Amino acid sequence: MHDAFVQDLIGKGVLYTDSIIAAFEKVRRIDFVHEELYDQAYEDAPLPLGYNQTISQPSTVAIMLEHLRVQPGERVLEVGCGSGWLTGLLAELVGASGYVYAIDIMPEMIDLTKEHLRHYHFANIDVHCADGWHGVPEHAPYNRIVVSAAAHLVPPALLEQLARGGILVMPVGDDRQDLVVLTKDSDGAIRKESQPGFQFVPLMSKHLPSP
Repeated sequence: MHDAFVQDLIGKGVLYTDSIIAAFEKVRRIDFVHEELYDQAYEDAPLPLGYNQTISQPSTVAIMLEHLRVQPGERVLEVGCGSGWLTGLLAELVGASGYVYAIDIMPEMIDLTKEHLRHYHFANIDVHCADGWHGVPEHAPYNRIVVSAAAHLVPPALLEQLARGGILVMPVGDDRQDLVVLTKDSDGAIRKESQPGFQFVPLMSKHLPSP
């Protein structure tokens, strides 16, 4: 079933890079959903995690990773780690020479991520509770930043923490969002691309400004 799941994403055209395909093959979505939802683990749909949070739709995760273009050895910041599935995929992509800093504002999601990742034995992940609006400045700059929750704008702190040559991927908008891809060039200028038609849970923050 897992192999068919990966082949389905390839067939849909959302998964096509060899390294990302290999990560999907190794880090199985079924290991990151609640036991009572195992029979739905390979459906192309979001699934509840509790606390009004979800594990993202697989095709959405594939699209985000294809835009992010993570390379071995890179330093990645993940905001909103949720179930830990994307965290594991990122850790596989950066390899032993890279590092993933995964944060969530909800302690319950941090505990869930750690529990789900335990049997994978990754040594290149730091998971801790933090406010994603502010990022993690002490480990910046990051080659890649991915945000799995939506806000009406990209947090300025995350743009500051993005390395030159880096890529940031995040949903932006209210009820329906655009998936925004920001690339910072060698001079620090930002290039923006966007893809419409996404729906994420809202970014939670104690300091999120009003629209």
